[in-house]
Order: sequence, then structure tokens, then C-alpha cells
Amino acid sequence: MRVTVLGAAASHAAGGQACAGHLVECCDTKVLFDCGNGSLANLYKVTDPLSVDAVFVTHNHPDHYVDLYSMQAMLRYAPSGPVTSMPLYMSEDLYDRMQGLLSDRGAVEFREAFALHPLAHGVSVEVGPLRVTPMLVDHTEPTYALVAECDGARLVYTSDTAPGRRASEAARGARLLLAEATLPERYAGASPHLTARQAGEMAREVGAERLVLVHVWPTNDREQMLSEASEAFGGPVSIAREFDTFEID
Repeated sequence: MRVTVLGAAASHAAGGQACAGHLVECCDTKVLFDCGNGSLANLYKVTDPLSVDAVFVTHNHPDHYVDLYSMQAMLRYAPSGPVTSMPLYMSEDLYDRMQGLLSDRGAVEFREAFALHPLAHGVSVEVGPLRVTPMLVDHTEPTYALVAECDGARLVYTSDTAPGRRASEAARGARLLLAEATLPERYAGASPHLTARQAGEMAREVGAERLVLVHVWPTNDREQMLSEASEAFGGPVSIAREFDTFEID
């Protein structure tokens, strides 16, 4: 299994960055975990977006889904004509609310472009050989971490979350843990997000083999983050940048 980071920035993107988006591949299957601002443009640089088999959106903050509007145009106005509806795994409430920004015609085309499959805590979804299990975490309600398993490999993407039991249960046993690390340490607890140190502590607690920090505020001190996460984890740590690729055996 392989994951390519399409967007590693939190909430807004600095120059050359994009917000939450991750291409997960196993065999010939490709899925997106989140589709934040700028991630679709980056997807074009690594694969044909029309080859993606499904999209998973973890929660209702725009930096995790707003490029779905661009993807709608891509799907409905492809050069060869409208393509088959893209399976879209997200909350039903967000699916409905996204259509509220569109004209009546746009809302119809949104439903034509995306076939909704509501996420449910602990209920696994199979896309080809890839099994994805959404797990509720502590952020806005509902927010799901995504656990991807394929050929014995286990990837966990925390999405946005505060530290605690839910996040740790989702992350347990990850070979590769994509953990958000939005907050500088001095702001720990100020909002339902992790610091780099908290991400490292969680990685150690759950027995992760490798930690990759994502959802990083653009002005964060990355050297300080790396130091704090490494000290807390004791294992290999990376801070993601756009187009970083990680293999999970």
C-alpha cells in the first residue's frame, strides 16, 4: 500500500501548499482520503483523477472537502461526456449541506457526479482489495479517522482530532500513522487538535511503526515540531510536505 500526500496544510495553505488530501493506493485501487483546497490540482500531477475509485471525506470543515466542487465539474464535464458517478463516503448531513451552495441545476449535477455512501463508526467499506474502516474521533461531530488495510499493511489517518481514547483506539497497531499536528505546544488544549508532541505520545502508546505529521499550520516551526514529536515517540517521524510518498508493507 502507498500513500501520497496531496495537501499537508491546516485550514489554509501557504505558497505551494494545499489542504488535506491523501491518495491511497493498493494494487490497482486508488482512493482519496479528504479533498481539501488545492488537493485536486495536486492529484492531477501524480495520476489521472478519473482513475480514482472512491473519495472519503472525514468531516464537515471546508479544508477537507471544498475541492469536491471542482471535482464535480471534472466528472460532469469530462471531454468524453459525464462519467460514472464517483462513490463518495461522507456524512449524509454534509452531502446535503454542500448542495445548499449550488443552484438547483448545480445540486442535481452534484448528485449525478457523486453517489453517496454514508459513513458509520466501525463499519468497514471495501474498495477493491482495500478495506477502509471509519472510526469516530473527538473534533466536530461527526469526524472520522480512517483505517486502511490491504495485503497486511495498516495505515491510519487520524483526520482532525483532540487527544484521547477515540483517537488512540483508531490508531492502534498502525504501521504508518498519519496524525494531524495543528497546534504549537503552547496552544495545547486550545482547540480539538493535536500538537506534535501529543501526536508522538499517541504513536508510542498505540505501537505505531512510523509517524507522519500532517495538517500542519503553515507558520508552525517545523524543526521544533520534529524535535518534540521525536522525543515523545522514540521512533521515525516525518513532517509531511506535498507530494511526499510513503510505502506501507
